[in-house]
Amino acid sequence: MPFVNVKLVDGVFTPEEKHAMAKELTDVMVKFEGSEAFREVVWVLIEELHTDGWHIGGRPFEGPKSLMTTLGQSKSIVEMIDGHPTTREALAAAAPVRG
Repeated sequence: MPFVNVKLVDGVFTPEEKHAMAKELTDVMVKFEGSEAFREVVWVLIEELHTDGWHIGGRPFEGPKSLMTTLGQSKSIVEMIDGHPTTREALAAAAPVRG
């Protein structure tokens, strides 16, 4: 049975977003397993961890501020982001996923 374990910062995603994430992860597993029959046995566990347990670059996690500090080490990513987003939604809008 395929088991996917996702760990997220507590409170970042809504329940609806987490359900959609689990569905998409299940779809990916079914694709790679090669059979629709696997859908019923794919387990997805989304764990939310408190922010006081998260660290980036050895520093306590502070949400988008921490992320921007970390991304600051990558000039091309920083240049792509317009301004200083302070929420996950604003960061997604400033640096959308390219497909």
